[in-house]
Formats: sequence, C-alpha cells, structure tokens
Amino acid sequence: MKRVLSILLMTLLFIGSAIFVAEPVALGQTVTRTRVVRYRRHKRTFWQKHRDKLTVAGTTATGAAVGALAGGKKGAGIGALAGAGGGALYTYKIRKRHRHRRY
Repeated sequence: MKRVLSILLMTLLFIGSAIFVAEPVALGQTVTRTRVVRYRRHKRTFWQKHRDKLTVAGTTATGAAVGALAGGKKGAGIGALAGAGGGALYTYKIRKRHRHRRY
C-alpha cells in the first residue's frame, strides 16, 4: 500500500511541477516581444533573471509539502529531495532553452 501511495504521490508531484513551470505559450497566453535597441540593456523581469532557481525551489517546496502530508518529517525530507531532483532534471536537461526567432 505504501508503495502504491508513494508512486501516486511522485506522479502527482511530477505532473504538478510540469504545470507549475509551463511556458505561457503552452497555457494559451499571449507573449509580447520587445525589440532590443543596440547599446541599451534589455530589462528582464525577476522571473526571467532567476527562472532556473525559482523552478527548482518551487518543485522542492511542492515535494516537501507532499512528503510531509504522506510521511511527516522524514517524508518531507525525502519529498524535498525528490522534488529538487525532478525540478533540476527538468530545468537543466529536459526543458528547451533556445527558441528560434522568425524575422
């Protein structure tokens, strides 16, 4: 029973983290593009500057919360490790980083 519950929770955690870090285009929102002028720095938002760190932190917090619900303090630690691992795997290996521009 515990094995089934842990597999179910990890599946929900992975799906939840994928939804949390989904691209705006995938959610059906419009994306506006600004034209960068030479010799002027592009003003990036906080999310754009720290996207990777925020993604891993969000999946870690989600994993800890799910683990705490399932198994108390020890479960929270295990869930945090699993969430951090899944978030890092997505952020640094799976997610497409480079978008092709059309001119």
